[in-house]
Amino acid sequence: MRSRYWFRAKAYGWGWGLPCSWQGWAVLAAYVGLMIAGSFHFSTRTALGPYLAYVFVLCLLLFGVCWVKGEPLRWRWGKKDPPTDTVGVPLRQ
Repeated sequence: MRSRYWFRAKAYGWGWGLPCSWQGWAVLAAYVGLMIAGSFHFSTRTALGPYLAYVFVLCLLLFGVCWVKGEPLRWRWGKKDPPTDTVGVPLRQ
């Protein structure tokens, strides 16, 4: 049984784009909701450090979910990637 990705890779560059399944959308909605809730909960004037730690942890969690449930990462050059050597460096033609 083949696993289905929650996040597709971007067509250009490195990373993931918008979610491609309802689970991915749920994760993204939870991330945005928790970011908004955290901005109301933490006062940036008195608790900037804890707020930044909260944001950092949420970003790490989102990255972790994308890493596990997203397409494998690599640099992409669009629909037709140029041929690469064994290290992933584009070859000149």
